[in-house]
Amino acid sequence: VAMAMTTSLADILTTIPMSEFAMKWRFTDPKYDVLPPNHLDQIHPLDDQSAGLVWKLILDSDVHAVDPFKPDFFRHHESTEIRDSHGDADEDARIRKWLYRCAIPFDHVVYLSWQPTWAIKTTWKMLVKYWTSFYYPISDDLSVIDESLDWCLLFHHENEIHFGTNRPRIATEP
Repeated sequence: VAMAMTTSLADILTTIPMSEFAMKWRFTDPKYDVLPPNHLDQIHPLDDQSAGLVWKLILDSDVHAVDPFKPDFFRHHESTEIRDSHGDADEDARIRKWLYRCAIPFDHVVYLSWQPTWAIKTTWKMLVKYWTSFYYPISDDLSVIDESLDWCLLFHHENEIHFGTNRPRIATEP
């Protein structure tokens, strides 16, 4: 009996150096943010073709067929408003805590997709730690997925974050 070969998304994606990424300024320019080298090394921009594959996976799934998520795609959907977070330590911490409660393991590989040619592969931990570098309110719609599509995080340009999942979520505090 022949075994079916399964190829993971990570196996077919190609990364590029941060220096070649159109959005490198978010992570390397003192006017915006400069990440420590050991953290920057954990953020892997994808080449145009690979970014297109992540974009196509999201499009083909129809997860965003209706904003923010297609009805009945996920069993659970939560959202929160993002108040002015750039420079507001309390708001930044509140969003980090909200993201933490999404119950994605810190070492889990995630894909961030802004548009067909801009995507990154990193860990959930890096997303939670540097979410204000990855997301700019008003200008960004950012989808965060893993290849299971059992959950999706959408940073919406209208200062909202939406999390849809088919998995249990850590209960929020009263």
